[in-house]
Amino acid sequence: MFIGHFLAAFAIAASVAAWRGWPEERALVVGVVAGSFATLPDVDMLYAVVGLIGSLEGAFVTSDAFWDVANEIHRGATHSLVVGVFAAIGFAAWRARDSYGPQAGTLSGLILGGLILIVTVIDGIAPGAVVAAFVLVGVGLVTSAERVGVGPRAVLGAGVLGLVSHPFGDVLAGPSPALFYPLPIEAGLLNGQMLLSSDPTLHLLGAFFIELTIIWAGFLVVARLRGWRLKRHLNRRAALGIAYGGAVFAIPAPTVETASPFVFSVLLIGFIGIPNRSGWQEDRSIQLINTVTTALAAVTLAAAAYTVSYLVLPA
Repeated sequence: MFIGHFLAAFAIAASVAAWRGWPEERALVVGVVAGSFATLPDVDMLYAVVGLIGSLEGAFVTSDAFWDVANEIHRGATHSLVVGVFAAIGFAAWRARDSYGPQAGTLSGLILGGLILIVTVIDGIAPGAVVAAFVLVGVGLVTSAERVGVGPRAVLGAGVLGLVSHPFGDVLAGPSPALFYPLPIEAGLLNGQMLLSSDPTLHLLGAFFIELTIIWAGFLVVARLRGWRLKRHLNRRAALGIAYGGAVFAIPAPTVETASPFVFSVLLIGFIGIPNRSGWQEDRSIQLINTVTTALAAVTLAAAAYTVSYLVLPA
């Protein structure tokens, strides 16, 4: 869901900015800032990387070993709605230090430093260090946003949107994040993993189509703002993706735990979008639009064909 986190926030932020009458480039920039904030909570995955590098078995890491370490902290404090809102305020205050003076910088330090201190006191040094990394990367994002002219209010809106939307994108691929950490409030309906179907394969396919829809949404927002007419950029080769329906006989029925063979193989269908020799004679920007449009269409048709085959053909 990593790309989905980015593109969901990007599409919403860019669309709202365009609706408010902002220029195309500014709307896209704000969308990118919101999308970047939406990926920020996953900085907690650094804990697994550092932990495995420091282990004696680091040269022989398996995916199970990686997730065993990652899940010790993953989807904790950095995925909290409470932490996200306060962090967004802190990041906006940091951006406002030039406009409102050192008081804004002091407020930012108190908020962001307070988050690190609270998590450290409650959960220990390792989670506190993860939140410190979260804060440092966030300040880096704000600095980048500042360089392209994104103001404090836009940083606040993009930060809240990105950080608050992220946890809800995770509920289809595992246990619910700690939505209200550090408050003693249960997440209600989001306790545990949200299932789209009792059939684990249909659940995985449903989650894949949600991700694919988000990717399409992000691409369509860019196309609308840029004035692209995607029908002109769609190559008929995309229809070849339907042949992927036969993969139901070649790979095990995928689930969230065993998704890799399906995900990697269906994404490979996207290479259909690479232009042939005559296509390389076109303008580079046109080539890119043609490639992405055709690749997305091919992958969509491939996933749909696989789903139909799974439902229709006998097990």
